[in-house]
Amino acid sequence: MNLKSRITDDMKAAMRAKDSQRLGTIRLLQAAIKQREVDERIELDDAAIVATLDKLIKQRKDSITAFEGAGRQDLADQEKAELAVLSAYLPERMSEAEIAEAVRAIVAETGASGPADMGKVMGVVKARLAGKADMGQVSAAVKAALAR
Repeated sequence: MNLKSRITDDMKAAMRAKDSQRLGTIRLLQAAIKQREVDERIELDDAAIVATLDKLIKQRKDSITAFEGAGRQDLADQEKAELAVLSAYLPERMSEAEIAEAVRAIVAETGASGPADMGKVMGVVKARLAGKADMGQVSAAVKAALAR
């Protein structure tokens, strides 16, 4: 079963269970997917859906930080609940050691040497690790590998 149909099935289950919090979050995800499909006139595959999920999760994390900084714990808790629902659809992520190893291999393969080559390395890394790893961790690993 692909990710899109799993999301639809989970939405139906949330409707039957009258779980309004989960249902609202899944509908938000489906709206983001549909918006991207309409804008780009394509049918999204699992990798593109994972990229959309990553974007929504990053937005939630940023919102949580902002709400907690402003003393709005009620809104931060709501964002955390949405984050938990969205995170359930992500594939298992690579560990930091696996990310570092993959980045070292790509740096060696591209012949990059120094921070000036970060863009070249990130282009290859994004193509290979998209959906498999947190891009924040990947970026830090690339910086560390190029600083040596």
